[in-house]
Amino acid sequence: MKTYFQRLGRSLQLPVAVLPAAALLVGIGFWWASADNGFIARFLQAGGNAILTQLPLLFAVGTALGMAKDKDGAAALAGLVAFEIPTNVLKTSSVATLLGTKVAAVDPSFAAISNVFIGIMSGLIAAALYNRFHETKLPMALSFFSGKRLVPILAAIVMLAVSAVLLVVWPPLYHALVVFGKFIVGLGPIGSGIYAFCNRLLVPTGLHQALNSVFLFNVAGINDIGKFLAHEGPKGVTGMYQAGFFPVMMFGLPAGAYAIYKNARPERKKEVGSLMLAGAFASFFTGVTEPLEFSFMFVAWPLYVLHAFFTGLSMAFAAFMHWTAGFSFSAGLVDYVLSLKNPIANHPLMLILQGIVMAVIYYFGFNFAIQKFNLMTPGRELVTDEDDDAQVSIQTSDKDDKYSIQAKKIYVAIGGADNISAVDNCTTRLRLQLKDTDKIDEAAIKRSGAVGLNKLDKVNLHIIIGTEVQFVADALSQLFNEKLPLSKLESSTETKPDSVEKPAVDSSIKSAVTSEFYSVAEGQYMNIEDVNDSTFSQKLLGDGFAIEPKNGQITAPVDGTVTTVFPTKHAIGFTTDSGLEILLHMGIDTVELKGKPFDVKVTDGQKIKHGDLVANVDLQAIRDAGKQTPMMVIITNMAAVSLLKFNMVNAQVTPETKVLEATTK
Repeated sequence: MKTYFQRLGRSLQLPVAVLPAAALLVGIGFWWASADNGFIARFLQAGGNAILTQLPLLFAVGTALGMAKDKDGAAALAGLVAFEIPTNVLKTSSVATLLGTKVAAVDPSFAAISNVFIGIMSGLIAAALYNRFHETKLPMALSFFSGKRLVPILAAIVMLAVSAVLLVVWPPLYHALVVFGKFIVGLGPIGSGIYAFCNRLLVPTGLHQALNSVFLFNVAGINDIGKFLAHEGPKGVTGMYQAGFFPVMMFGLPAGAYAIYKNARPERKKEVGSLMLAGAFASFFTGVTEPLEFSFMFVAWPLYVLHAFFTGLSMAFAAFMHWTAGFSFSAGLVDYVLSLKNPIANHPLMLILQGIVMAVIYYFGFNFAIQKFNLMTPGRELVTDEDDDAQVSIQTSDKDDKYSIQAKKIYVAIGGADNISAVDNCTTRLRLQLKDTDKIDEAAIKRSGAVGLNKLDKVNLHIIIGTEVQFVADALSQLFNEKLPLSKLESSTETKPDSVEKPAVDSSIKSAVTSEFYSVAEGQYMNIEDVNDSTFSQKLLGDGFAIEPKNGQITAPVDGTVTTVFPTKHAIGFTTDSGLEILLHMGIDTVELKGKPFDVKVTDGQKIKHGDLVANVDLQAIRDAGKQTPMMVIITNMAAVSLLKFNMVNAQVTPETKVLEATTK
């Protein structure tokens, strides 16, 4: 069932994608009318309204096409037929004829039979018939009607039966929808806030589009988008389910992205900055928020709940103030500018002021939550052995563009055709049905350039690509349809060591400079080869030493600058004035303790001297968790070192005991 609704959410994107064309025509028509309400203005508006008045039909055709197995045009034709039957058989004049009564006596619900709800239902039925019967072979005498030609015929027959049922069921169903719509409308600004909050919470599943059909289209009589574009309804009320999105998508989310960037580790800021800038631009300009939202909704889900709450707050406040603007696609700059000349827009410029306030709320709210709860937003997560797994080189050709290369990487990472059941996509994400999502290589998917991924269950996987997802999806579909063996793509495999944390700090090396290293605690000196962790003992990260401490007062091993305090607080990076990069790793496997035993006393960028207190560590808490307490000091850029000179230390040491001298090349 979850898979079915996932596909439905994606299918609804197809008719929705037509709306910008209508909005552009209507919007330009309004702008033109402000100067000259003549033939051209009316002509453009008529063109836009021609699309809007056929929205239920578009949903019928688009849903049928999107839900069909192979997206064949026969399914779309069946959707058209399926929609035309009930909307003509059950229109008011036809019902009056069927019941032998006057038109005035017909239940008013039949006047609204041509709506998005009926369109979606017709499309679903047509798609189900196509998927079941498009390969059916009839007897020789009827062979012309076999296969795909059979589907529209069956759609007509089935929808005639459905129309008979709707003759009885539609009036109470319609009135129930109206009651639901009136209940939400009756809640006023609170109702719009609840809608927006739920809208954001449903984004990870893709079901927000189904919720949107109730409030933004004419399913329950609300039809906020249709009424706004047709400038119908009370001014200051029409648009109340759209306006609050503008301050969030144009200002709030980009400010939240900046907070994520500010909290990234120094060596990750450039990478995270590029990601956040691209996502912020998409959100501001087009209203497409998924590249930003998926970058943190799973790795820092409390932050996403906070985002949903802020969105509800924005929507409720805009509705309370009766500030309205509307969109056809999403609440970005393009739709905002087009809505400014819509005569039913009410104080739309005030949404800019609200947006500035929302930017402040988002920035400080995100910044506080990230730091207070140590959320692993992009750039704060540790590089782990999951990210250092075997990397596969992909065979490419001169014909490959960046999308086909990315598709090949994803194809290999998800197990190729043997593990794929279906490839689909929506506006920003690949929607994949796999045979087993446990077989995927998540790290390889991320290395392909994907923004993020979401394993919904054992068979459903979403990979967030961005607004260019269609090109990647097409390339991936081609690989799947060709059943290309993985051996044709994998050219070589290079396995990285299981090393984990590397504070990669760019610094220029000063030649022939000797730096002195001191013990980081009172305790027992250990050779690095004796540490009970192969990553350190085999010097995969670099060379150095370890101290088994007597107490939890941990001090700086060198003079220099603090360059990295890891989010889980178990490790600190330093850089000497000569450019040597040093990792102080406190305990073995203590990353799993989420920072609880560590009270770090220094911050990024702080100048320190050897012997300065850098952390208080609860050694007993580490032992109680089944971990070991050696404090490792590692030079991670050994390529810059020409000479290491260890003092013959094999006994008790203090923070004033010089352990090592390292000279740069």
